[in-house]
Amino acid sequence: MKPYLFACLILTSLVDLCLFSSCDAIIEPSISKKTVQLQAPTDQYQSTSYTVNFWWNEVGNALSYHLQVVTPNFAAPGSLVLDTMVKKNTFSFNLTPGSYQWRVMAENGSSQTVFTNPRNFTVAATSIKQQSVQLIAPANTLLTNQNNIIFQWGSLYGATKYQLEIDTNNFANETLAVYNQTIPAQQINFSFPKDQNYQWRVRAENDTAQAQWSAINTVVYDHTPPAAVTLSSPAAGSTVPLPVTLQWNPVNTAAKYKLYVYQGDGSTIYDQSFPMLLNTTSYSFKLGNSGDKIYWMVTAIDAAGNESQAGIQRSFILQ
Repeated sequence: MKPYLFACLILTSLVDLCLFSSCDAIIEPSISKKTVQLQAPTDQYQSTSYTVNFWWNEVGNALSYHLQVVTPNFAAPGSLVLDTMVKKNTFSFNLTPGSYQWRVMAENGSSQTVFTNPRNFTVAATSIKQQSVQLIAPANTLLTNQNNIIFQWGSLYGATKYQLEIDTNNFANETLAVYNQTIPAQQINFSFPKDQNYQWRVRAENDTAQAQWSAINTVVYDHTPPAAVTLSSPAAGSTVPLPVTLQWNPVNTAAKYKLYVYQGDGSTIYDQSFPMLLNTTSYSFKLGNSGDKIYWMVTAIDAAGNESQAGIQRSFILQ
């Protein structure tokens, strides 16, 4: 094939592909000439809150933002206080009293903007009574089947200890809280007593004052597996032609299903495709030869990752 003809065919294929799909999915747009517009804190801002909320305008086609904070300034930095990648265009962080500068750069997989011109701000020293702790982990609304989990929060300038409360009734009666202890550290290892929705919050303290309560985060503990899956077709021991539609009944708490297919001995996995995760209650099996005996079974997996017990294993013979 002549070079120019081959090039034309490639170009035609790309044009056709762009007609039926987004060209952005093929060629990622460059953002190198775009700029990030900082919103808050404004230049020379003086904060009486140790929690500083950073905010900037979104940049089209950006996938993340690189946020940096130094003290006292980028020209002569004494310390890199914060250097993080952020998916959204906002970020909150607790700082100690002092003078700071901040800047942001937008990025995607193939390009980036320049950093913004830095802005100055100051955090003033005040009583911890007006301050609050930032919660770190577990993430808010986490659903987990892990019994043991680490609760973690950020430090607060001026605090010497932290009160952690964990409850199942939104702290309506603190005397009945699942956990209510004051500790000097910023994390504890906690074991959930049973499946339930839990709320947790932290308050910083020192010898003379108490801070405000943090935001309330929730975590759901669920280690109960779904019910076993009941297979519906093909019937056990039946002889069926390819392709074979494997079907099973839905399970109420299932988020997905795991399909196991075995060779004729009933214990050797058919091939590396199995076990296979599926979001449906059926699968079209197209492998094998006439006379082959195939075994199969299905388990259910819920949103927390709990897998049901294996149901009854069935077999069929390829016609």
